[in-house]
Amino acid sequence: MTDPNSKPAPEDELAGTEQPFVAHLMELRDRLIKALVAVGVVAGVLALYPGPGQLYDLLAAPLVAHLPAGATMIATSVISPFMVPLKILLMAAFLIALPVVLYQVWAFVAPGLYSHEKKMVLPLVVSSTLLFFAGVAFCYFLVFGKVFAFIQSFAPKSITAAPDIEAYLGFVMTMFLAFGLAFEVPIAVVVLARIGVVTIDQLKQFRGYFIVLAFVIAAIVTPPDVVSQLALAIPMCLLYEVGIWAAKLFIKHTKAPDEEGESTEVAKS
Repeated sequence: MTDPNSKPAPEDELAGTEQPFVAHLMELRDRLIKALVAVGVVAGVLALYPGPGQLYDLLAAPLVAHLPAGATMIATSVISPFMVPLKILLMAAFLIALPVVLYQVWAFVAPGLYSHEKKMVLPLVVSSTLLFFAGVAFCYFLVFGKVFAFIQSFAPKSITAAPDIEAYLGFVMTMFLAFGLAFEVPIAVVVLARIGVVTIDQLKQFRGYFIVLAFVIAAIVTPPDVVSQLALAIPMCLLYEVGIWAAKLFIKHTKAPDEEGESTEVAKS
């Protein structure tokens, strides 16, 4: 016999929304095309204005400002003057079109998510994008100037600095990636806490170990100078604290219905 006090099982909100596998592939293709078109349109606009050369000049400005008077950057490869600005053009186009690309990803994934999962995924996607951009901007506007000034202060007067443009591009990409990922620390903390790998108390106890880990990572991925290492390690430590605070709020507002029911029953008992 059915217990009259038992609650009926909640209806699956995704029931009846399944699509054939081929339909998923076609939608994925359409989303990829739209994302590529967005990147292509932005690249076309940037190619017209300000142009690949001007984009490279903008990227190289922090280093050029600290070169000796009359010194310039050089190209050691025949095709470098063409390929390096083109790579920068495509990189800038992708970054500018990233919101459109992420929207296409979200539009493809969202129909298969429950409402509480949408509450969890969308804020993570938006915040991780903003934090990555913040890390890149922090590196370009604050770190580069200090690092290049520090390095040039140690250069002997008998040496004329003439950095290679390809080597500089590789250095910039490495630094952008390092700072962009470092600023994702709060996202990593929130995700680990939300899926139950660690608890808030464990994150607090790990605080001292993370500080050591942050300085080790900074020493490995940054140039061998104190300025860039501190500029990477200190924000990572501060963002770890932000992540602990954000995890508390995120866990509270993204609970699944069954989790809310369990917490209510525990509170009543």
